[in-house]
Amino acid sequence: MDQRDEQEFAEYFAAKRDAVRRTAYLLCGDWHKADDLAQTAFVALHRRWKKIRDRAATDAYLRKTLVRAVIDESRRPWRRERQTDVLPEPVPDGPGLAERVATREDLLAALKQVPPRQRAVLVLRYFDGLDVSAAANALGCSEGNVKSQTARGLANLRQVLDREVETDG
Repeated sequence: MDQRDEQEFAEYFAAKRDAVRRTAYLLCGDWHKADDLAQTAFVALHRRWKKIRDRAATDAYLRKTLVRAVIDESRRPWRRERQTDVLPEPVPDGPGLAERVATREDLLAALKQVPPRQRAVLVLRYFDGLDVSAAANALGCSEGNVKSQTARGLANLRQVLDREVETDG
């Protein structure tokens, strides 16, 4: 790349890095992984920077690359967690989750338990504020798939949180 392209990329990176990192965190639930995933997405974007003709589509390309990186990471066999019937810590006595107000930590913990594709749809729709068609474009799937994954993801969140999840979309 020439100096002008490098400067454009550097400006774009500076403007978007925090938002991409936050989105990556919402997708994976770990700040260290989020940093790695955001870096992976920006490296892929940097490789293609000179070939991108429509700069208005750069955000969509970056978002799509990020979501794919998260899904790819979740498929790696050494990253899988094993289920167990015995809890490592005793369950504290007191009001259950249904009686408590859902906090940010509760929601983030619940998102970790939703399958990666459903989590990606929920994050794109409700945290990044994308509509169905934009989320479908970012994920490379049909609008119907986004709608069904959204419904399944919300159902999984409700089950995990053991109460109704309030949404505005």
